[in-house]
Amino acid sequence: MVRRLMGMKHIDGQRFREDPGLYFEDFEVGDLYEHWPGRTVTETDNIWFTNLTMNTHPLHFDLNYASQTEFEKPLVNSTLTIALIAGMSVSSTSQKAIANLGWEEVKLPSPVFVGDTLYAESEILGKRESKSRPTAGIVRVKHTGKNQNGDAVLQMTRSFLAPRQGHAATDLPWPSKN
Repeated sequence: MVRRLMGMKHIDGQRFREDPGLYFEDFEVGDLYEHWPGRTVTETDNIWFTNLTMNTHPLHFDLNYASQTEFEKPLVNSTLTIALIAGMSVSSTSQKAIANLGWEEVKLPSPVFVGDTLYAESEILGKRESKSRPTAGIVRVKHTGKNQNGDAVLQMTRSFLAPRQGHAATDLPWPSKN
């Protein structure tokens, strides 16, 4: 009898491979996934991401400038917020995805500050078979990011191409069992 371990694929004997993500068939419209763990945003995260993306707005890294604004302190770069919430959702939604197809309806209803802890959840809005790829389907998901107080800091919709069972890159044999 082969043991079944959640999130693992049986390879041979007592060898298992981590296998996060879902196939097209696994998604059900209306499902809501709570992603875990949360992520506390640090000053280093914000400054490095801001510099990496060449965002020169001083509101993200100039304490004196930020103190003169209505926020009175630096804001976390909004594209970092998007990246964190999207990243938190990957292992449960698009880990097996072939490609992201689009982002729409991106809203940032509340600011994020250094020290905030972000949490993410995803709601499956829709799914349909791909017209051009019989081994895949398109999944549409609404991602919501919330801070430690439960305030929504991000809402966005994303579509991605999900493989059908047996057609993900992880379904292919690895080059070596060693």
